[in-house]
Amino acid sequence: MTRLWLFLHFLGFTWWLGGGMAAMVAGIVARREERASQGAIARAQAAIQKIVIAPGALLVVLSGLILTVRVMGATVTAISPWLMTMQGAGIVGALITLLVGLPTASRLGRIDPEGQHAKYFEELRARLRIAASVAGVLGLLSLLAGVMLRTGG
Repeated sequence: MTRLWLFLHFLGFTWWLGGGMAAMVAGIVARREERASQGAIARAQAAIQKIVIAPGALLVVLSGLILTVRVMGATVTAISPWLMTMQGAGIVGALITLLVGLPTASRLGRIDPEGQHAKYFEELRARLRIAASVAGVLGLLSLLAGVMLRTGG
C-alpha cells in the first residue's frame, strides 16, 4: 500500500511542478502577444491551474501526510532535517498554490485584458507571477530535500 501512496505522491508532484512550468512558459509567450490575445492565454493558464496544478498540489500534500503517518508510525525517535524541509516547503508551497495561485488565476481568466479592467488584469498577472514563482521555488526545494532524504545526504 505504501507503494501506491508513493506513486500518487510522485504523480501529484509531477502535475504540480509540470503544470507550473507549462503555465510559466505560456506567461512568457504572452508578453509578446497583442493585448487582445492575452485574455485567451490567461484563460488557458487558469485551466492549467484548475485541472493540473491545484489537484497535483493537493494530491502531493495528502499523499505526503499519509506516507508520513505510515512510515513514521507512532514511534518517532529522530526526524531527518531533510524530511522536515521536504514537508515544510511542500506544504507551504501547496498552500500558496491553492490559496493564492488558484483564485488569482481564476479571476485573471474571467476578466478582459483591455478596457476598464486592463490595470486590474496587470495587477493579477503580477500577483500570479509572484505566487507561482514562490510556490515553484518551494516545490523545487521540497524535491531537493526529498532526493537528499532518499539518498541519505
